[in-house]
This record gives sequence, structure tokens and C-alpha cells, in this order.
Amino acid sequence: MLVHGQDAITVSNAGRILRSWETNIGGLNWETSLDTGSFQTASLVGLQDTVKYVAVLKKAAISLHYLSNGHLKWVEYLPESESTRYQLLYSRGTGVIHVLGIVPQSHLSVLTFSVEDGEITEQTKVAAPWLKSLNGACSVVGEAVLVCADVDTHSLYVCSLETEQEMKQIPLQSLDLEFADGFQPRVLATQPNLINASRTQFFLQLSPTHFSLLQYKHGLLSHLRDFQQAALVSFATTGEKTVAAVLTCRSELKPVNSDDLYAGNALEDSQKQESLTCSNQTYNINLYLVETGQRLLDTTITFNLEHNGAKPEQLYIQVFLKKDDSVGYRALVQTEDHMLMFLQQPGKVLWSREESLAEVVSLEMVDLPLTGAQAELEGEFGKKADGLLGMFLKRLSSQLILLQAWTAHLWKMFYDARKPRSQIKNEINIDNLARDEFNLQKMMVMVTASGKLFGIESSSGTILWKQYLRNVRPGASFKLMVQRTTAHFPHPPQCTLLVKDKETKMSFLYVFNPIFGKRSQVAPPVLKREILQTLLLPIMDQDYAKVLLLIDDEYKVTAFPATKNVLRQLEEIAHSIFFYLVDAEQGRLSGFRLKKDLTTEEIWEVFISPEVQKIVAVKGKRSNEHVHSQGRVMGDRSVLYKSLNPNLLAVVTESTDTHHERTFVGIYLIDGVTGRIIHSSVQKKAKGPVHMVHSENWVVYQYWNTKARRNEFTVLELYEGTEQYNATAFSSLDRPLLPQVLQQSYIFPSAISAMEATITERGITSRHLLIGLPSGAILSLPKALLDPRRPEIPTEQTREENLIPYSPDVQIHAERFINYNQTVSQIRGIYTAPSGLESTCLVVAYGLDIYQTRVYPSKQFDVLKDDYDYVLISSVLFGLVFATMITKRLAQVKLLNRAWR
Repeated sequence: MLVHGQDAITVSNAGRILRSWETNIGGLNWETSLDTGSFQTASLVGLQDTVKYVAVLKKAAISLHYLSNGHLKWVEYLPESESTRYQLLYSRGTGVIHVLGIVPQSHLSVLTFSVEDGEITEQTKVAAPWLKSLNGACSVVGEAVLVCADVDTHSLYVCSLETEQEMKQIPLQSLDLEFADGFQPRVLATQPNLINASRTQFFLQLSPTHFSLLQYKHGLLSHLRDFQQAALVSFATTGEKTVAAVLTCRSELKPVNSDDLYAGNALEDSQKQESLTCSNQTYNINLYLVETGQRLLDTTITFNLEHNGAKPEQLYIQVFLKKDDSVGYRALVQTEDHMLMFLQQPGKVLWSREESLAEVVSLEMVDLPLTGAQAELEGEFGKKADGLLGMFLKRLSSQLILLQAWTAHLWKMFYDARKPRSQIKNEINIDNLARDEFNLQKMMVMVTASGKLFGIESSSGTILWKQYLRNVRPGASFKLMVQRTTAHFPHPPQCTLLVKDKETKMSFLYVFNPIFGKRSQVAPPVLKREILQTLLLPIMDQDYAKVLLLIDDEYKVTAFPATKNVLRQLEEIAHSIFFYLVDAEQGRLSGFRLKKDLTTEEIWEVFISPEVQKIVAVKGKRSNEHVHSQGRVMGDRSVLYKSLNPNLLAVVTESTDTHHERTFVGIYLIDGVTGRIIHSSVQKKAKGPVHMVHSENWVVYQYWNTKARRNEFTVLELYEGTEQYNATAFSSLDRPLLPQVLQQSYIFPSAISAMEATITERGITSRHLLIGLPSGAILSLPKALLDPRRPEIPTEQTREENLIPYSPDVQIHAERFINYNQTVSQIRGIYTAPSGLESTCLVVAYGLDIYQTRVYPSKQFDVLKDDYDYVLISSVLFGLVFATMITKRLAQVKLLNRAWR
């Protein structure tokens, strides 16, 4: 991002979009598209004491745009771009732009472009056989002087881009400086003044914690100041003053304990050396004059980070002049877990943002724990081993505790009723977390791409805890599993996170309490091989934790927990445990079964030629899904039974040929136990991205029709027919007949960002599809609209069955948006969870924003309405009771009179 005055220039979307923003209000000034190519850097360009242009450097071209409107002034292609890597831009208001390229370990190529017409006015080559890259190792200071650091010769090399054609070597020993062993030094220069020469001062990073402020002026290199315990440095300019900001740790920077990094797993030595952190997580920011290195008094900002949090990664300084001409400033600190903090003196946090929540990759909702009173009620009668007297005393003490809690609740209600509503605080924190009556409030456990975990209370969105896993590399994959819920009091709930490194393919487990965010005392197994698949089995250990099976690349199985009781249970049910593996690159799906000795055996394989089509998605059914009805009652009163195969896999493929006439999308329904292909179909002239939902006996997937140029849905439903083969149990090994497959397609008027189906506790409520649209809206679409049995011509039987007549178009009605005007930017996923009410489904949509709400697919049939007339019903009930009492008295009098006759 480049900032000049009230304009902020950004390059986004992988270097394809150039935008200008108004910094005061955040409005968009203009936007323009850039040519394709790998983006390198951008710079503001000044001319005749004003900044007029923005230069953008791509891998093979440089373009100049007007700062006022973004229009293109000129674009020029770079010579020898195949062998030369152009990486740096520099302009200082002299009417030219310098472009620096490098041929690694050979020479530098310096191109000088005219700002007016883009003509190359000068092209020189500078020998630099020791230089591998310009990024970080080189920077431009002063009047277009290139400064580079070489770790092998322990020297700095300088060269004037305008007057010299050779690099001048300056040994660091002359300044009593030395690079740390194994560290790649960096040169950090001030930002150019755009219309004047940039400062001659620059920072040289000698080690992870050692910076030196140097100056190169009139051909001489001088040392201004050393910073030994520095974590970050930055330059800032206001008016004529330029200052250097240095962020330092108040205690010594130390290597991170491996226990805090990977939850007990060993790290590579190189990672341990690079992982330095501040022991007390307290940092200072100080300002220094760049001309002398002198510290400015009364400019210290002191702030604290979380104890287990991340270290600072970037430092941005906003400098301004006070009325007395002294320097004031604010600081924006970005940590490696993507948290932003905006600070002002002497350390006040103006605001902070958890930007990692914009990259949620895994999410689970966990029931909140019982209250103290509810927990006492659970153990009210004690245990049989306590004896009769002990059980009686236990019940008596429980009743006293419940009475005390009820009295405290009544007193709080009476006390709060006397206060104004604005003074009543209902803040939610860890201490007062408790399950509500209908289990509508839950703990949302979120895992972000940066390796940070969050615990968020669903009803208010309050972040109750956060935990950062250090040294999780970019691109790592995560899988979050709930091994034990809060239902097994007094055992704490337990979640297990599997983290898999993208480069090394190595994995580790992190076990924690999802309610409090604390790391569990249970030690997970050390994983020495690449993990291919995980299975969460329904069997439990003696502490009610579900058993997690981990299958590595040698097809060996690791159980967690691995107690004797668990291993005995695994031996007993090993014959019924099957799993599958997918190799998308090879186009291979393999099925395995578990033996009693916990080894595996391959039992089937399906090969899909990767030369013709590639596997893009494999989806099974959710393990917590319940199906209430086994069939559908048709108009003639017969029953059409659903084919409810819990082992069914839906595999979606796309053609490798991208020509619009030959593209296709294929779907395979495969039994995960036997490998039997239940059904396959192909949508010709179609392509992705494909979004799919697999639930009960149906599959819905969406794709782009290249011929009609529109988005389409295709729905598949599987039925056994009017007779069930086995009404008591299902077995994939005993299914002689293939199910009947009904298929239908529909036109959808919009693209789709994410799609998921609603889920409820018992499966009685009708299903809806929740569709995230690019506009940020979330559409709740009844599954009945995507029924393949919708008739083209309605008959008496279809009307009896309430089937909607077939129409190819599925309309988007605004009243079906569940988020109203609360748009969710760039939706990446939708998560659904059941609540304690059968009518209610909890929904979380996540992208750049996070949105949580409740949906009622069949309306609230199990809850009284808000306008329910309690007074009328109560009056009627009291009237009936009173009438009953009077009638009873009259009947008694009548009987007595009859007896006296």
C-alpha cells in the first residue's frame, strides 16, 4: 500500500486490480485493471514538485498510471525479461524511473525510463556475481545509490544508479560490525520523498535482534547507532522531519520453548533458532532522529501482548507535529497471528482487531457446560457405593445448594429491577458461561489459517479465549474434531486439532478444552509419518472420549486414546470399520478395512483417469445427521422408501480439457465399504467451481453451464422403491439391488460462494439449503423446490402429495434472505448445527465477516409465539377450575336432596 496525502494506493487480486482510496472516509476514488503477469512492486512517481503518477512493475512490463484517475499513461515491456528478474523501482522526481533487474550470481540490469513517454533513456549492466536476489538484500538510498549486503564477504556494496557502473565494496569490519552466522542480512531504507532524494540513512539488520542505523553520504559510510534487542524498525516522515522508530523487548529475546510451539512435538533446529520471543511480552517503541541517531525524549510507547500470543511482525508509524513543534506519533503493530493494534502514547490501545478471523478454515460448535446448580442436580443421588445414608446426605446437600442458588437468583432479579435498564450489565465471560434452557447458546471454536484458535460465544459474538500455535507455516491444513462434549460431567469437554504442514507433510495433534481454551493434560501421540485420513469412531474410552483413528502413509493405524479398554473394543468391532483414501493427482479412490491386529487391508479401488477428468470434491454424510422418516407417502397412499446408505460417497469430477465445447462435470455415487458405483452421470458443456451438499438420500450440486452461460442445480434422489429390502438394519455388504435414482436440473440466477443444508436434532423439520451469494446475502431455499419428482403436468395424486409443479427457474426472493441487510463479504463457508429445539437450526457463515443466526425451516412449531395471549388462557383456565368447583358443590347438594326424598 502506498500513501500520499489523502490518497492510498493498493494493488490486490494477485496484482490484477489497482485501486485508489480516500483515507479520510475509506471511499473508493477509482479502480482499474492491470495486465496479466506476476506483480513485483509499485511506486509513486513525482514530477516538477508534485506527485502525479503511479508506476507498477510486473515480471515483463512496467506501466505508468495517473494518480488522479488511474488512467494508463504508457506501458513498456522489459527487455530480456526471460532471464532477468526485475524486482525494484526507484524515482525521486527527476523525470526518470529506475528499474532494477538481476540475473542471479551474474549481474544487475539497470533500466532508466522517461516519465513523459516511457522511452528507455539508458541501459547499463553492473557486475554482481555474489548477488542472488534484490528483495531484502538491497535498497536505494540518497540520490539513487544502491546498497546491497553480502553475507559471504561480510561487506556492503554500493553503486550510484546514475553515475557509476561498478559496485564499491565496503567491509563491515571497518565499522566493527559483523553478520550473525547463518542469518541473511537485510537493508531497510527510508521511503523516497517522491519529488526529492530519499534519506541517506538506512537500517542494516545483522541478526534477528540486532539492527544498526547507518549513513552513506558523499561516498562515506558511517555508523550512527546500534540497537541490540530490537524486534522491528521503521521510518516515518512528516514535513521536513524523518524519524526512526524502534520496537524493543523490555526483557531479553529468547528462543521459544518447543512445548509452546507444537504442543510437545519436536521442531527442526532451523525453526528453533529463528523462533525468538519476548519472555514477558512487554514491548517499547521509541523514536530516534535519523540524522544523528539521538533518541527523542518523551516518545516512549509501552504495550503488552498476550503471554502465549505471537510476536510483532510489522510496525507502521504515523508521525505528526504538535503545536510546540515537537514530534508526536501513533503506532500500528501487526503481529504474526494477524492481529492489529493501534497505539498512542504512553501505551493506550485505541483499538485492536483480530484480522485472522477473516481466514477461518475450520469451525465446530460445542454445547456450553451445565451451571453449578444443574451439575449438582446431575449428581443429586450420589453413587450406590456411598450407601443409603451417604446418598441421603448427598441429596440433602444438593437441595440446599439449589435453594441457595434460587435465592441468589431472586435477589439479583429484585436488585436489578430497581436499577435503570442502562445500568444493568449482562456481560458474558468465562465465569458465567452456562447452557440455556433450549441449548441455543453455544461455544464456536474457530481455527484460522494463521494457526490461531478462538472461542466465541454464539449469542453475543464475544471472544472468550484465544490460543496461538506458533510456527504453523502458511498453507497448513487443519481438521478440528470434538472428542468429548460437555454432556459427560465431571469430565471436561475435549477437542483435538490435527495440523498438517503443506511442505513437509508432517502432522501433529493439539488437544484442548473448547470451553476455556486451555491445553489438555492428555498427551497426544507423536506422529512420525504423514497422516492421510482420520476417523472419529462412536466407541469411547472409560472417560467418555471418542476414539480417533489416524491412518498414515504406510497405512498403519494409530488410536488416540490408546488405552487397553479402547484396544479391546477396537479388536471386537474391527470387522465393521472401513475407510477410504483419495489421491486426486493420480485419480485413485481406495477402500480399506481394519483387521483385529490394527493393520489394514485394501479391499477395493476405483480409478478415474486424471488425463480425462480430475477429482475436485469428495463428500460423505454428516455423522450427527438424523433421518426421521424412512419414506415418502405418495398420492395413492403407498410409501416410496428412501435409500439411506450411511456409507455413500459423492465424488465430483471436472474435465481436464478447458475448451467450452468439450468441458464436462461428472458425479459418481460410490459405496465407501464395497467400492460399488451406485450411480454416475455427466453434465456436458459444464464446468466448475462445483458446490455440493450430500444429505439423507439426496445430493445437490451446482455448476456453470458453458453453452447456456448460466448457473444450474442438479439434484439426485435415491429410493429403494415401494418395498424395503431390510427395514431393521443396513449393510453395504448385503445390498443385491441398486437403488432407483431420480434426477432433475434447475436454473439458478446467480453464482454461489458456499452451500450447506440445515440440520436439526431429530431430523423432523423440513430441510432447507443455505446458499451464500457473492453479493453477501444468504438465501434459505426449501429443498422441496429442488425435488426431482416435481411433475410437469400436475395430477390428482401429485396434488394430494403436495408436489410443486415443475418450473426450470428457481427464483431468488428477498424475503428468503436470512441475514437481511447484514451482508457477509466473500463467504467461504456455511456451518450448521442443531439446537435443543427441533424447529431451530443454528447457522454460522464465515468469510471476511462472521455472521451467526437461527433459522426455522418449518417455522417455530414447538415454541409459543410472542403474541401468545397468556392473560386470556390463564383467565379461561381459572374460570374452568372455578366452574368445576361450583359444579362439584352443586352436584353434591343435588345428590343430598335426592337422598332425603
